[in-house]
Amino acid sequence: MSPETPAWFADALGQSYDSGDVEVDGVRIAYRAWGKGGDPVAVLVHGGAAHAGWWDHIAPHLAAGHRVIAIDLSGHGDSGHRKTYSLDGWADEVMAVARAESGQPPVLLGHSMGGFVVLTAAQRHGHAIRGAAAIDSPVREMSPEAKAWVASEHVPGNKTYPDRETILGRFRTLPADDASLPYVHRHLAEGSIREVEGGWTWKFDPRIFLRARMEPEDLARATCDIALIRGERGMATHDITDVVAERLGRDVPVTVIRDAGHHIMLDQPIALIAVLQTLLGQWRNP
Repeated sequence: MSPETPAWFADALGQSYDSGDVEVDGVRIAYRAWGKGGDPVAVLVHGGAAHAGWWDHIAPHLAAGHRVIAIDLSGHGDSGHRKTYSLDGWADEVMAVARAESGQPPVLLGHSMGGFVVLTAAQRHGHAIRGAAAIDSPVREMSPEAKAWVASEHVPGNKTYPDRETILGRFRTLPADDASLPYVHRHLAEGSIREVEGGWTWKFDPRIFLRARMEPEDLARATCDIALIRGERGMATHDITDVVAERLGRDVPVTVIRDAGHHIMLDQPIALIAVLQTLLGQWRNP
């Protein structure tokens, strides 16, 4: 930690968590969990090419009264890879992890592509979910991570870098945002890489970007409570959030995080924590 690292961030990373895994359709799905077993479950779902560690500085602040889980979707982090990926498959992974921790209906909170995943889970399993929130998820478009990666023609392989510091220096958020807090940025980079023969590479499977986008029509059957969170400078515009509300046929609360881009947990983590704490309080199981 550098001298500029605030105490709240260092304290969050110092919180111990439980590691777990479940097998879904023959693939190991890894996750980490904070809080007491038996408490209502909240599952945090990362975006494309990310990993569970994106929530390390957020999850401990949500664990008072909740069992908070951060999942590595298949093709990401420490989970196994598949030949093909889909939003339906990832949604089933999220529900399998939630069921492994509790029989109570969970709350699902997803960022970017992870928002597509939790909204898909709401469509497929709404009766078994307390509530689902999408965080700056541009429904009706390919996620920004997928757009940038496919445009760069990196599919189907990841580049290998000669040493750890070189690859850490290449870590970028997609889209890039100069407002990201450097101490958060470094932590996410360190959890994104793995050592291989000949050097270091990224943990995620590039084939994750070859799956379908989410369409607003897929939301019409979502029966659980839905909330939308977007960054003031993010990817989820007024038009997109209006479309989601129209498709659901009911009012959907939309919270705008001021002075935040697409990666709200990097730009305004304390504000995001406050919003998520509010939602968990509203959706707490009786």
